[in-house]
Amino acid sequence: MERSEIITKLQKKAISIRYEIIKMIGKAGSGHPGGSLSSADIGVALFFYQMRYQADNPKWEKRDRFILSKGHAAPLLYALLAQANFFDKKHLSTFRQYKSILQGHPASYLTPGVEVSTGSLGQGLSIAVGIALAGKMDKKSYNVYTLHGDGELDEGQIWESAMFASHKKLDNLCAIIDRNHLQIDGVTEVVMALEPLVQKWQAFGWHTIAIDGHNIGQIISAFDEFLTIKDKPTVIIAKTVKGKGVSFMENKAKWHGKAPKGELLKKALKELSTKKD
Repeated sequence: MERSEIITKLQKKAISIRYEIIKMIGKAGSGHPGGSLSSADIGVALFFYQMRYQADNPKWEKRDRFILSKGHAAPLLYALLAQANFFDKKHLSTFRQYKSILQGHPASYLTPGVEVSTGSLGQGLSIAVGIALAGKMDKKSYNVYTLHGDGELDEGQIWESAMFASHKKLDNLCAIIDRNHLQIDGVTEVVMALEPLVQKWQAFGWHTIAIDGHNIGQIISAFDEFLTIKDKPTVIIAKTVKGKGVSFMENKAKWHGKAPKGELLKKALKELSTKKD
């Protein structure tokens, strides 16, 4: 398949994933749309271009590992897993319901394809570092991918893990930062300034790639580049728009963890449905 065809296919999938995210959260009446929508293009490129896995054998030994460190973006992960056939899509309508396999944050003991239970911000990179180190020690060929919110970088544990990963030369580890500049309390640079972010990661010994997180071509090129890097971990800093794809949610911190209802839900689904078709 030509690269242009791959990009077009992934772009269509991303719109479909966004539609499922809003439908899921709307039905549940709660959830986190902002950061789920901003990461959709990244997630689609990971699951349908980059990662090796077997949906009918979630614990396949040679699988690449994905850890959603920002566990509140579970709607994104569930939509991706359903699209990849880890479970029947009918389960998406049970999101956040009692006894559903799709709870508000990912639970590895409930949901096929969920590598690690997440929710407490800052912990995902530490877990990923351990898995990547184990892969090196056992001479396994898998790669480990993590997805983080930029507000999550306020957690000190992130930077401890970053130091350890570069010290151990974990070139099988790729962290992706959803750099949408907003967190639950507002603008990241007001809450806790992160810039200069590229230089920070470089100073910690990481190979650093800065991209437009909604440009599928740039995303898959960054993943291709990661596979060529030796003796250091890679971080992809993806500039995104919180709430991407739904006009009234874009760049609005209030939609970090708020479900659209009534006419706003209808409007969001209509916007995405028009793009999807």
